[in-house]
Amino acid sequence: MKSTFFTFALLLSITCFGQGFEQAKNLLDQVSKEMKSHENIRFDFSYVLENKKEQIRQEMEGNVTLAGDRYQLHFLDAIQLFDGSKIYTIVPENEEITVSFPEDEEDVSVNPSKLLSFYEEGYGYEWDIEQRVMGRTIQFIKLIPSPASDEVKYLLLGIDINRKQVYRLIEVGNNGTLTTLTLKNQEFDISLPPTYFDFDAKAYPNYYIND
Repeated sequence: MKSTFFTFALLLSITCFGQGFEQAKNLLDQVSKEMKSHENIRFDFSYVLENKKEQIRQEMEGNVTLAGDRYQLHFLDAIQLFDGSKIYTIVPENEEITVSFPEDEEDVSVNPSKLLSFYEEGYGYEWDIEQRVMGRTIQFIKLIPSPASDEVKYLLLGIDINRKQVYRLIEVGNNGTLTTLTLKNQEFDISLPPTYFDFDAKAYPNYYIND
């Protein structure tokens, strides 16, 4: 099973352009510093895909725990573990486990381990609108893929300007599709068991392991 998130281009250099670049860069640098100061982070999220022209709307919920590159993701009735080396996708309904490597996932949507840092490379950015959401001030940064993407027109990254935390990510597709990821209930520096991100085959005795 592939992770159904957004596709993020991870390039070796940043091409910077557009209005309000310095202001946007300064805020993104603060967010990056804040996120990297924590040993781990856990949050719930809502995922909404909508295309009004095609009359499509899908809403899903999930949660993820991140520690460096490692993660445990619960989404679409499946569990995905990345132990730093291999990705284990566990589907209880089918009693099946698929083993893959990060390089196998390059053509799919968001790698959860990059979710809070993907914007550091491969985008030009601009200062965009500010919104008040449930008493919080959310500043949006417009991220423009560089080089241009065939699928993604641009992204809007909403940042809680007081907490310096990512709140919302909106992907605007060239085909008119809007995909919105909203982070909720963020927790930091949680006490986790040492084996939290490890895969234990003994816990799934009757599962078929496709490796």
